[in-house]
Order: sequence, then C-alpha cells, then structure tokens
Amino acid sequence: MFIITYSRVIAKVSHSSVPSADFPDLRKHNNCMAASLTPAIYAHLRDKSTPNNWTLNQSIQTGVDNPGHPFIKTVGMVAGDEETYEVFSEIFDPVIKDRHNGYDPRTMKHPTDLDSSKITSGVFDERYVLSSRVRTGRSIRGLSLPPACSRAERREVERVAVMALSGLKGDLAGRYYSLGDMNEREQQQLIDEHFLFDKPVSPLLTSAGMARDWPDARGIWHNNQKNFLIWINEEDHTRIISMEKGGNMKRVFERFCRGLKQVEQLIHERGWEFMWNERLGYILTCPSNLGTGLRAGVHVRLPNLSKDPRFSKILENLRLQKRGTGGVDTAATGDTFDISNNDRLGKSEVELVQLVVDGVNYLIDCEKRLERGQDIKIPSPLAQFRR
Repeated sequence: MFIITYSRVIAKVSHSSVPSADFPDLRKHNNCMAASLTPAIYAHLRDKSTPNNWTLNQSIQTGVDNPGHPFIKTVGMVAGDEETYEVFSEIFDPVIKDRHNGYDPRTMKHPTDLDSSKITSGVFDERYVLSSRVRTGRSIRGLSLPPACSRAERREVERVAVMALSGLKGDLAGRYYSLGDMNEREQQQLIDEHFLFDKPVSPLLTSAGMARDWPDARGIWHNNQKNFLIWINEEDHTRIISMEKGGNMKRVFERFCRGLKQVEQLIHERGWEFMWNERLGYILTCPSNLGTGLRAGVHVRLPNLSKDPRFSKILENLRLQKRGTGGVDTAATGDTFDISNNDRLGKSEVELVQLVVDGVNYLIDCEKRLERGQDIKIPSPLAQFRR
C-alpha cells in the first residue's frame, strides 16, 4: 500500500453554454451531492476531467436523476476511476464529510486493521441472530470503475480476479460461474442459495451506468463450502463476502480477513494491486463505501424492541442502521431486521466489526429485558473516530 499521486495532466472538456446555464435543478433533492454542490463549485469543475475523460456531470448524474431515497439518505454521486476523488475533490470532500459523519479527507488518515483475533464476544445468541455476514469491495488499480469502464477494462477485471482466485487453497478453494455462460441448473441453484446478483434495476445504479453490456464479464465465485463469495463487476470491481447461518460473527470475520489477505497477495503476485490511499482507505465506486468498504451485518429477530419507540434512537447512538432482510431498497417487515454498521471510513475493520458485535449484543440484551417486563436504556452516543 502506498499514497498515490496524480501527475497526469487533466484534460479539458469543451462546452458551448456558460456553467450557470448548465447547473442542474436540485431544488427538490435530498442527497449529499445536492446539499454540497454550489454554482461556484460546478463552474470551477464542469470543464475538468480525469485522465480517463470522466467528468463532473457523469459523477453527479445518478444524484440528479434520483432526488432522494425513502429509507436511507443517498450520496448522489459516483467515481469513474481512482483519480475522480482527487480531480473533483472540491465536491467529493464535502460529500465524504457529510456521509461519513465529519471525517475530513484533507486532514485525517484512515486506519486499516484485519487482525480478527482482536474481536471479543463475537458469538451471538442464536435464538435471536439467524445469520452473520461481512462484506467489502476492492478495486484494481489502473482500471476504470464500473460506471466508466470500457468492455475491455471490464473483461480485464474479470480475467485478473478469476486468475487470482484460482490460487486460493484449502477451505477457500472454489470455482467461478460466469453470468453469461451459466446454464439454467447452475443459475437456479445460485438463486436458491441467494448468491446470484441480477442485472441492476435500482435507478441509483442504472443512472450511474452500472448495467451497461449486461452480463458481459460479470460473474460469481464461491468456495466449496459456500461461505466465502466474490461478486465480479457488479457495483464494484469485486465484492468480497464471508457469511454463514447462525451467530458466529467472529468466525465469519476470521474467514473474511484470511480470504481478503490471500486474494490481495495473489493479485500482487500477478503484478496488480488494489486502489488504496491513506486518506480515503480503499477506493470504491460510491463514496459511501470508502475506507474499509465494510458492512458487517446480522439478521436478527427483535419482536419487542422493534415496537419500542426508543429503538431508532438506540440504533443511532450505537452507530447502527437497520434494513429489511431483502437488502438496501427494502423496508423492514415483521420482527426480523438486517442490522449493520453505519460507518465505513475513519474506523478500522476490527473497530467496525467490534462495534457491530457490541451493538447487537446490546440489542439482544434489550430484547431479553423487554421479554421479562424490565425497562431498557438508550445508550450514550458512541464517539465517531480517533482524529
């Protein structure tokens, strides 16, 4: 890992109109981009592009097309390549600060820690926790990100990733399924096991250009035990997932860290590396996933706590978020929730998983107290990060 520098000349994009005539109408928008983009910033950045010819207008298009989101405040912009975050830092920096609760990418450094042995109390009561999962993303340096990549670059991501994954041994050994080459039986099996990702239909993704050329060079790799999984060329170059039924988050995280380190080593041995710098951590398509890119989550049953009016405040103070068990675009139904960390940047992987472990254990303790007719307390807000 090292700090990247941007020495290539930024190209200019010609426009016939003055910048103010081109400024998007954001009056009804509720996303981080709309809150930070001013006419002055737009005028300053509109005619710039990265060395791969990615522009400001391409970065913000998803936020222009999608004013808001019913459950989660969205970011409203994406990166087309690694240099996007530097060339357009005048808008990305305030968006990052907004989304990541005050993290300042100009003055702060992001910690990385994949030592799973540091996790304590990482086995949940399985009367409440149904499954445990840790995921992140990794981008291959030198290739454009999914919103901007050419067909050739996307195919190169697939080639590099699949070649590296073929080197995994032991309990991490597995095989790759190309979405384009999959037969019906393989496809149905992966659907039944909830492994298959389909062509994006969310307007947040389609407006950002993620569904182009589908399913060219997209695929799924999983190990033989089906508890270590990698998506290739979905929202990011790679999405790396460790998961299993039940409540053993410590074991899930141990496999996650071990697999991630081995994949990175295999990538390095083939002359490639992941996008990373000390201010932003690991570089991914959406600014919401910068830093660790990590989401540690559980499906947990909370029939009593979920009806308590203090539930939302408890989650907020524990830096946790709740979703429906169907994913980011779903509301929670019934008494089962997908609970995960709200933060990605400014805390290490170990810190975030421990935050989830401690927070979910607190939620379970609240649920047990309510079952017994006892009162519960709203915990004090957690500190955001070390400066």
